[in-house]
Amino acid sequence: MSIENRVEATAKNIEGKIQEAASEITGDPKDKAEGQAKQDQAQAMHLKEDLKDKAKEVMDQA
Repeated sequence: MSIENRVEATAKNIEGKIQEAASEITGDPKDKAEGQAKQDQAQAMHLKEDLKDKAKEVMDQA
């Protein structure tokens, strides 16, 4: 598990949530879409780290 990658993903998720919330105030649909995209990217980054952790766990058991 790469802590740095998880921190980066969490930061991107927070950034996306802030951008999406700001779009609710400004009414800018582009910002809302970009915020959601950042959150989706963060989720994918976390999934990648989860898969790497699981693969390492399987290899350690072999």
